Amino acid sequence: MSLANALTFLLLQVGPNPNAGTIPDIPEELRDRPPRNGNEIAPPEPTDPLSIWLSECLQQVDSDPARAHTTAQIRRNETTGSERVIANHCLGLAATGLELWNDAQTAFTAARDETPADELRARSRFGTMAGNAALAGGDAEAALALFTMAENDARSSGSGTLEAIAATDRARGLVALERPEDALLALASAERLMPESPDVWLYKATLLRRENRLAEAQSAIERAVELAPLDPQVGLEAGVIAVLDARDDAARASWQSVIDTAPDSPQAKTARGYLDQLGPATPAP
Repeated sequence: MSLANALTFLLLQVGPNPNAGTIPDIPEELRDRPPRNGNEIAPPEPTDPLSIWLSECLQQVDSDPARAHTTAQIRRNETTGSERVIANHCLGLAATGLELWNDAQTAFTAARDETPADELRARSRFGTMAGNAALAGGDAEAALALFTMAENDARSSGSGTLEAIAATDRARGLVALERPEDALLALASAERLMPESPDVWLYKATLLRRENRLAEAQSAIERAVELAPLDPQVGLEAGVIAVLDARDDAARASWQSVIDTAPDSPQAKTARGYLDQLGPATPAP
């Protein structure tokens, strides 16, 4: 069986997010970002031995990441070629679940480097995952290099979507390195390639807000709201921008919308805290 078949299966999986919580105020990016419109396509059932093993390993990552880590290590050490690539993929996800960021970075990088040169889309995704692990582990320089390679692989493959994802992640690496203007340039590239992505507009709004460019941040968050009106992270950021711009009523409305539409989400908890700090609106005379 070709590696391409197994990669087709694995690239449809949505697994742990290696960069969750690594950069405050930047919402998590996903490894393989699912659509936000609710029309997710279920991956096909695997039929070949390698894809079946991967499916089982991914299930184990969710239920028992420590066991999956050991299982994937053993298989990685005992195999070569496509089987070793897939084993490193699952090993990286298991290490992510355990927050073993160095292990995850090493495994994803190995998967990327051992993927055939003509499988550029897979190399791009593995590179992005390795970069996310590096960023979560605090090595922003390594993350930036990995994101740049992933972006180049995606560009060579002709996939604008993957290139945009890598460019967005490269912006996150540049933010961590305190290079906001370069980060905005990376986001401009992502915006050109994937203008309908709410993530791109949300990241742009967040970064512009951090730079106190509130009018530009407002324009960006308005576009994110158009694209993902029910996304709690978008609503939360809209409120932050509004309150910093002295538009308290707009901030209250945004945060209340987060509570109303996603009451059990972490963003709703944050929104409640913000509302408590802001206090009730002053009654009209």
